[in-house]
Amino acid sequence: MKMTDLSIRALPDQEGTAKKIYYDDTLPGFGVRVSGSTKSFILTHGARRTRETIGRIGIITLSDARKEAKRRLAEYTLGKTLPEARSWSTATAEYLGGIKANRKPRTHEDYSRLLALFKFGDTRLTEIGQQDLQRDLDKLADRPAEHQHAFVVLRAFFNWCHQRHYVDRNPMERMKPPHKYTARERVLTDFELIKVWNACGDDTFGKIVKLLILTGQRRGEIAQLTTDMIGDDTITLPTWLTKNGREHSLPLGLMSKSILTNCQLKGATSFLFPARVSKKLPTTFNGWSKSKNSLDNRCGVKDWTLHDLRRTFATGLQRLGVSIPVIEQLLNHVSGTRAGIVGVYNRHSYFPEMKQAVDLWDAHITQLTKTAILRAA
Repeated sequence: MKMTDLSIRALPDQEGTAKKIYYDDTLPGFGVRVSGSTKSFILTHGARRTRETIGRIGIITLSDARKEAKRRLAEYTLGKTLPEARSWSTATAEYLGGIKANRKPRTHEDYSRLLALFKFGDTRLTEIGQQDLQRDLDKLADRPAEHQHAFVVLRAFFNWCHQRHYVDRNPMERMKPPHKYTARERVLTDFELIKVWNACGDDTFGKIVKLLILTGQRRGEIAQLTTDMIGDDTITLPTWLTKNGREHSLPLGLMSKSILTNCQLKGATSFLFPARVSKKLPTTFNGWSKSKNSLDNRCGVKDWTLHDLRRTFATGLQRLGVSIPVIEQLLNHVSGTRAGIVGVYNRHSYFPEMKQAVDLWDAHITQLTKTAILRAA
């Protein structure tokens, strides 16, 4: 057919799921697809008769669609890479499946949840523009943390799509993160730390917080401890649980051992440190926000996070005279003094020094608790 604005408007709608394509007489492969009452410009080309959508009629004009079709045909003729046709739902499923083996279960779950916030369904990736993404991201503006995390995951996804030639151009290349990250510097004072300690109950959350104070580990690592990770005098975190993917062993002080022993004696293999047959099971403790708010109300300490306890642990050890390499070993850091060529050749485990540091910190916390009791009396 001779394609004009008038002839396109005259094309009849299709009933139900029926589709019909009308090709232009003047440009091979260029045409209009009618699906229901929706009309879109399409381009069919190549030996395999690959068909791709240029844009919907009403959003893009006939003149612009024809120019775009000519541009694409010229690129394909010159041998430039043709983006593979992928819908949003197909591509996100492929992406999540591909990264699953290299992500912790909780991280993979977060990626899946955040990508599910964008409802593009069967829309092709090549039809999703920056404005579409920005519009959906803006809906999260009242939740800053969620807003930032969604942006990061979305950017990683489209980088992956671009690498696989699913899109000619990454629609996020000009988009800036919605929030500037500012590293926290909060360190609890001894007075604040002991107020938190004394406010911890004998429940699961209270035990987790006390172990965070005593060991300086991450909350996800402590919350997912299992009996097989706990030795007589050590904790050994497996590779799948640590942030850097390295097995991490650290010595236990008397106070930590007491908490862990009491948990096990009370049958905590079924509630705080459950025996698990798969690393893919969810975190054993889920009431973080509610429990943290309740603890804040009891202890009276303001503006602190559970991760601040890790920074407080490191700062406290340094104040007690423990060397930086030993502190980094306790924290399972691979940066700083353990980075680069030093990390390759320096294989000293520092375990005796770590044990001394843990005992020193244990004695410090014990002294703080005694001082608090004397003040209260």
